Order: sequence, then C-alpha cells, then structure tokens
Amino acid sequence: MKFTLSWLKEHLDTTATVDAIAEALTRVGLEVEAVENKAKALQAFTIASVIEARQHPNADRLRVCLVDTGAGEPVQVVCGAPNARTGMKSVFSPPGTYIPGKDITLGKGVIRGVESNGMLCSAAELQISEDHDGIIDLPEDAPVGQPYAAYAGLDDAVIEIAVTPNRADALGVAGVARDLAAAGLGRLKTPAVAPVAGSFPCPVGVSLDFAEQDRHLCPAFALRLVRGVRNGPSPDWLQARLRAIGLRPINALVDITNLMTFDRNRPLHVFDAAKVRGDLVVRRAQPGEEILALDGKTYRLGEEQVVIADAHGVESLAGIMGGEASGCDEGTVDVLVESALWDPLNIARSGRMLGINSDARYRFERGVDPAFCQPGLDLATAMILELCGGEASEMVFAGALPAAAEPIDFPWSEVKRLTGLELSQAEMEQALTALGFTVAGQGERVRVTPPSWRADVGGKADLVEEILRIAGLDRVASTPLPRIKGEVIKPVLTVLQKRTRLAKRLLASRGMVEAVTWSFIAHEAAKLFGGGSDALALANPIAADLSDMRPSLLPGLIAAAQSNADRGHGDVALFEVGQIFTSDQPAGQLMAATGLRRGSARIEGVGRHWDGAAKPVDALDAKADVMGLLAGLGVPVGGLQIVAGGPAWAHPGRSATLQFGPKGVVGAFGEVHPKVLKALDAKGPLVAFEIHLDALPLPKARPTKVKPKLALSGFQPVTRDFAFIVDRAVAAGEMQKTAQNADRALISDVAVFDLYEGQGVEPGRKSVALAVTLQPVERTLTEAEIEAVGAKIIVEMARRYGAALRG
Repeated sequence: MKFTLSWLKEHLDTTATVDAIAEALTRVGLEVEAVENKAKALQAFTIASVIEARQHPNADRLRVCLVDTGAGEPVQVVCGAPNARTGMKSVFSPPGTYIPGKDITLGKGVIRGVESNGMLCSAAELQISEDHDGIIDLPEDAPVGQPYAAYAGLDDAVIEIAVTPNRADALGVAGVARDLAAAGLGRLKTPAVAPVAGSFPCPVGVSLDFAEQDRHLCPAFALRLVRGVRNGPSPDWLQARLRAIGLRPINALVDITNLMTFDRNRPLHVFDAAKVRGDLVVRRAQPGEEILALDGKTYRLGEEQVVIADAHGVESLAGIMGGEASGCDEGTVDVLVESALWDPLNIARSGRMLGINSDARYRFERGVDPAFCQPGLDLATAMILELCGGEASEMVFAGALPAAAEPIDFPWSEVKRLTGLELSQAEMEQALTALGFTVAGQGERVRVTPPSWRADVGGKADLVEEILRIAGLDRVASTPLPRIKGEVIKPVLTVLQKRTRLAKRLLASRGMVEAVTWSFIAHEAAKLFGGGSDALALANPIAADLSDMRPSLLPGLIAAAQSNADRGHGDVALFEVGQIFTSDQPAGQLMAATGLRRGSARIEGVGRHWDGAAKPVDALDAKADVMGLLAGLGVPVGGLQIVAGGPAWAHPGRSATLQFGPKGVVGAFGEVHPKVLKALDAKGPLVAFEIHLDALPLPKARPTKVKPKLALSGFQPVTRDFAFIVDRAVAAGEMQKTAQNADRALISDVAVFDLYEGQGVEPGRKSVALAVTLQPVERTLTEAEIEAVGAKIIVEMARRYGAALRG
C-alpha cells in the first residue's frame, strides 16, 4: 500500500515529519517498508538562468552556456541540448552531483577543448519523466537558486506500508489516517460524504439472479448513470498522485475509480453506457462463456465465477476486472458507475482460478466496508460531476446491506490480564473511540460495537489488541519470571528435540549440506523404501507424483543429488533431519537423520587433485558418517551390532544394519542398490545412511559411577598379532569384542588389520587377523604374562567360534 505525504494530510491534520509518521505507522502495526523522498535525491539540483548560449567553437551540436545559478559568479557549462538558448531557465547540477538518470557522479571536465563546470539537465536525467530530447524548460518566473524539487512539487514523500490480511481498512489512505490520529499524531479530518440527488431516473436496471443459497455472492449492488460527461485526461494533481504510487493515468473516469480504490478502499467500476445493452444482471457465469478483459486477455469462465452481464453477455468479472467491450475511453459521453459488495471467498477463488491479480480483487477478497457501498458511489459521482461535468441520475440499489456487528461484552480488566499493562479506563475508551468503535455502558464491563470497516474484530482479545497497539507495545514492562532460591530449572527440550538439533550440526560439520525435501513422494518410490500402503496414501494430493507420505528421507535426497548432478554438480554430500511415516498412527511417525554422498564427495574433499585421482565414495564413507553421528549424539556404541546386509534400498553385499540386539534396529548404511537408482532415474556411485533418532537408547538418568582409569601409563605397551581361521559367517566385529573381553584390565585395544579368503584357506572359511595391544599399568609385563593373555584369547576364540590359529 503506497500513498504520498500530501495525500495523507488530506485526511490527517498533522505537523509531524515523515520520519515521525513512519515510526508511528510501524508502532500501530502498519509496518513501513519504504519511504521514497525525492527531495533528498534531488536536493543538489537548482533553478538556473542561461545568461548566454553561444555556438561551441569546435562542435556543431554543442553550445557554451554562461549560467547564473544564484550562488555567486556565473559558471560555464557545455550543453548538447538542441533547445539550449539565451534567456531560458532550466535545472542546473554542479560538479559532484549524482545524476540518477545516467548513474554517474558529475565532475568538472573539458569538452572539445572548452571547460565545463556543471550540467543543465533533462527530465529523463532526473528520472521524473522519459523526456530526454532537451533540457528542462522552465517558465520565466521560476526563481533562480531555489531547489528544483520544491519548485516542481517533487518534495512529496511516498510511504509504502505492509498491510496484514486482517487489516483491510488500512488499504485506504483514510483508514491509515484514522490509525495515526488514534495514536496521537494529529486530528482526523476525512470529510463526510454528501448524498448526490439524481435529477432523473436511472434508465438501466439491476437484478441479482442467484439461488437462495447463493445470495451471499453479491449482497448489494448500487448503480448510477451520469450523462453528458467529457472524458479527457484527468487533472495534473490526480495524474501526479497516481503516478506517485506506481499507477498509469488512463482517463478521468478510470482515474477517479483508481483514486477511490486507494483513498477509501472502495473499488468501483465504470461502464460506457452506450456499449451496454439492456439491464444489468449479476449472476454466476455459464460454462463456456468468455470475456476479453481490460488487461487484453480472454478468459474462459465457469460456474465458479460471478459476472455482470447485459443482453450482449458478460461485461465484467465481478469484483476482479472489467471487460474491454464496455470500457470507457475518450469518446465516452454517458457512464454507468457501479458500487457493489462481493463475497471475499468467491473473489479469492475466482482470481486464483483465472490467474488475475488486480487492485479490486486484492481488496474485495480481504473485505471492504459494507456501509460505504452507497456513500462510495455518491463520492465518485460528485468527483465525476466536478471533473467531467454531466448530469447524474438517481441511484439504483439491489439487495441489502449486511446487518451491523453484534456488540462485544468487554471487561476493561481483560487488557491487564492478557498483556500485563495497566491503563486507565479513560485511555482505553479513548483508543477504541478514536478507531471508530462504539462503547456503551459504564463501570468495569461495557459493550463495544466494532465499526463496519473492522470485520476482523470479533472478540475480547481483538479489542485488547486494538487498545495495546494504540497504547504502544513499548509500554509493556519486561518482567522476569520469579525463581525460587536453589531451584533447578527443568529442561525445556526433550531428548529427541535436542538430538534433532544436534544431529543437524554434527552432519553439517562433516561437510554435508542440509536439504529440505517434500514429505510426500510418488507411490512407486514409496514402495521401494518399504512404504506405499493405502493408509499412507493422500486423499487429495497436490500433484500426481506426491501421492504418498514418505517412509524414508532417501527418495527426496536422491532426487536432490541427481538434480545437482544434472546441473554439473555431481560431487555432493547432502543430509536431512525430518519426519518419516511407517503407519498412519502416532507411533508410526518417526524422526530420522539421513545423509548421502555422491560421486567423489568423500569427507576429505571432492574433485581432482595433483596428488592423484579422486576416489569414488563407498560404503565405508557412509559408515564413518553414521558412527560419527552416533558418537556426537553421545549414544554408547559398546553394545552396537553391525550386521551385514541392509534394507531393500541397499546393495546386499555392500551395506549393514545397525542394531542394539535383534529387536533394537536403529538404522542402516551402505551403497544404494542399482535397481533403486534405476527406478528413481538416478546415477551413482551413491552411498547413504539413515538413523531413526526415536529408536536410539536414551541416556541414563543417573550416570554409572565408574572408577577412572589412568589416562597415561609410564610403561611401554605391547602388541601381539593373532590370525584365526573361522567360518565365513563369523563377524570380525564379534571376534574383536571377544578378544577385548579376554582380559579387560590389560587389553587396551583390539584392531582388525587383515581379512583373507582364498588359496591356503578352506572353502567356506576365512582368516581374520587381530592386533591386540596390552598396556601394563603397575609394572613391565614378563614374557610369561604376555603369553598367558594370548592363551586366554586363543581359548575364547576356539570355544565361541571354533577358531584355530592360522599356520
């Protein structure tokens, strides 16, 4: 919503500065988005007189001008404008001035051997019009030395505010002025509208052709004929006002309706009466009807749209846009002026279906003042008679205005209860009265009736909000919550919420980029990841390929990675932490942390390097990510089992399942199955992991008291290697844990350093080599003690796995 300062002052008697007005607007909830003050931008440009203009000695199209700027000695300016002449007055800019039309800062110069100390400007160079054929030619009485912006009336600041959807009343300058007056920034002086007495009956009738259940589509419709008008260009002041807010002047009749739209939030429409046949009928559109609208586009209509029609057919899209066939032009002599009420929901739906955005639609879908329907028509009629002449008919009115709002039973104490702000009853009543509310009664409880233009106010909390925004939110004191001495504040976030936040930081720290994908995926994609059940299918999907709730975050991440690859960024590492759905019950809604790496996006870096070719990602990269995530989340991994083979989306030989026991599956990692990539139209190499944060073990309420181990030992550690022949099905990780438990006091570390199958090893069996580190604490170990620990390890391996030392 834009308006100029002078426009605002037609409704508000105030001496406040632009800055004070902007501050007050934001304070009352009408946030200022921009203030354009051309006076500041053009303050260096002044009116000057050309004392002499002679031909340039070295250029046929240049003149050397001696210019009186009113600031001392005349200055010499080289000018190329064809209209530069002796005795004229124009606009001068000295060196150092920024020229907005050329995007340059002017400096002293020498042009074809002649010094130039400034510039005489065209309107295009000042960006006040597109005229660049010559310099600005001012009247003889223009005062030399005065700032040009003030002389030309360009010092009228333009204010732009953001209006929330509930504040339709602030879409008119009069409504904005009302708020400022209530906030103490001046006195509201919006003039009352005098009824226009018609001198003859209106020859065009109006009927509302709706079924009983559709009467809400057009509650009221007012119409008047003004005959004998002269529809030329509108006055300069009206054109300037419209241009200031970004509208293009068209002709007087159309400009008047645009002014009414922004001045009083009362959209109107004008028909050329000579182009209308018979009476007007307001009805639903018939399927297949079309209209060539004022935007030059043809729209095909359906029963959802409401139209204004005559004997020819559709003449206007009700409340959205008029038709070109009955539009007013320079030849219009008789004009029909319409002022109506429309159903906001139908206007919004019709506008979206047809793809039309107009100032009328913007206001009608938010709601206009129903009580101003007829006064708005009177005000527009009076302006037409004043600017275009003519004679007005009597008003034709169909339908009925909606009933007034019901009073609200309001206790003054509600303000303190909801806001903590103590205000006097007189101040609260003054705020409501200034905003147009009617307050009846005395004492603690009163009855407050909202004005017709505030359909958004329907309860006590709304009234509290109105009082508070006028009083000022800055008056609400900040009061800290009382704390009992020694009280321990309970945590606000749950374990899952903490883990969700921490998981994002941990994965980002591993060089992965966060992605946010749709919670819906295609049905076929859902089946690939264990979903696709009828219970998780959407009844009304927004698109055919977004039909099912996602059972995993991977489909969205794979699509995002492939989209990046299609644009030349194949080496990507993405992650997402979000909800997945395994059933339509609350327990089936889980929180997952999922990541993938594609191409050569390993944690050590991507792309080519001088020391060797980049290696493609593999399953161990995904394992490193998931183990780093679990460690960062503080999940104890001592009991974590890594079982070969993963879910259906993973390569069976290059994946693993993570579990705390057979029933405690928490996730998986590995290479994405080629069949899955093919089904999703994606290419690898691509590895991924997915962890269900809900399934992770909870931290212990009371940490176990464990005697601390010595951080460092003064004795040399000893390492012994063991190679065992075991069945191929035996997990190396389990053997690692068994060796560790053989003597927990001495064995500080066990590592798998070799796996072998092939010649020298029986079919179906494998060799697993372990490096066992012994760390003495009290004294250096003897050879016998070392051999004793090794014997324990060999015995345990044989007992549990039937293992034998490799010869």
